[in-house]
Amino acid sequence: MDAYDLAVRGGTITTATDTFRGDIGVRDGRIVAIADRIDGAAREVDASGLIVMPGGIDSHVHLAQPAFGGPKMADDFLTGTRSAIAGGNTTVIPFALQPRGASLRASVMEYHKEADGKCLTDYGFHLIITDPSASVLGQELPALVADGYSSFKVFMTYDDLVLNDRQLLEVFECARGCRALVMVHCEGYDAIKFMTERLEQSGKTAPYYHAVSRPESVEREATHRAISHAELLDVPIMIVHVSGRQPMEQIRWAQ
Repeated sequence: MDAYDLAVRGGTITTATDTFRGDIGVRDGRIVAIADRIDGAAREVDASGLIVMPGGIDSHVHLAQPAFGGPKMADDFLTGTRSAIAGGNTTVIPFALQPRGASLRASVMEYHKEADGKCLTDYGFHLIITDPSASVLGQELPALVADGYSSFKVFMTYDDLVLNDRQLLEVFECARGCRALVMVHCEGYDAIKFMTERLEQSGKTAPYYHAVSRPESVEREATHRAISHAELLDVPIMIVHVSGRQPMEQIRWAQ
């Protein structure tokens, strides 16, 4: 019997700390040996002249996610993960979205169907919480965290996704109890709605005015508010896709 299922030979191995030439031995899908020379493999890959490095992890992707009344997302799990593999990423973490009024666990199970038989990489799910009801926070979410879904995302804007401050605090409290990580999309919903309505009334509806409706102060304020809620409950949070200097200053201040 061969000692290894696969040997990757002659490549320049690059790790988090070192770069060196060597062979890699794989058994049952796992790297079990790195040496100058590995013999006794059922299959060999010649990596001479190539860099051999760990696969990347893309921790924030959107694949086959429902769009409420909008265009269908371009990438599903097949096309998205095929592109990921081509770029050297071997793990992706997309978002399982809970529509308002739906069971969170049922939403997760439905999203798994989108990946089954299509996904070419390893994957996990973040959960998007849009309806933090008593049953979701008291039963479904803790059970899903126990099953390994250890991160979830909440939104401070968008009609179909926004949570109010009380709901944010309740989700943060649940995350603290479950030892899960909350990701927060920080923009002030009411300020954006106010600005959008005023721009529409003035006939300013060209794509350019999307940015005008969301000045940096809107992100700065929401970032500070999310940080304040996290401080109140002593729970770690992650502010996602920060787009300006002012919200970054709030994050630095909080750290």
